[in-house]
Amino acid sequence: MTGRHGSGDPGCREIFALLSEYLDEELDTSICKRLEGHLEECPECEAFLDSLRHTIRLIRSDSGGETAPEDLRQAVIEAHRHLES
Repeated sequence: MTGRHGSGDPGCREIFALLSEYLDEELDTSICKRLEGHLEECPECEAFLDSLRHTIRLIRSDSGGETAPEDLRQAVIEAHRHLES
């Protein structure tokens, strides 16, 4: 992906929508490679990914390592996707 990057770019919005699944290692290898290629070119998306990683670390440290129930996790993911579209 080349050209303009940032939260308004359609390619970046697509990447934002995939980052949680990327961190959870739930994506196909080909999608991961495409996403990683985009991250190499796009400092805004890389910064967003770093922020997401930091947020996850904070939440895990505050929760004593407990995870959210799967249905709640999926509801949050779907709400995030709805906001991005």
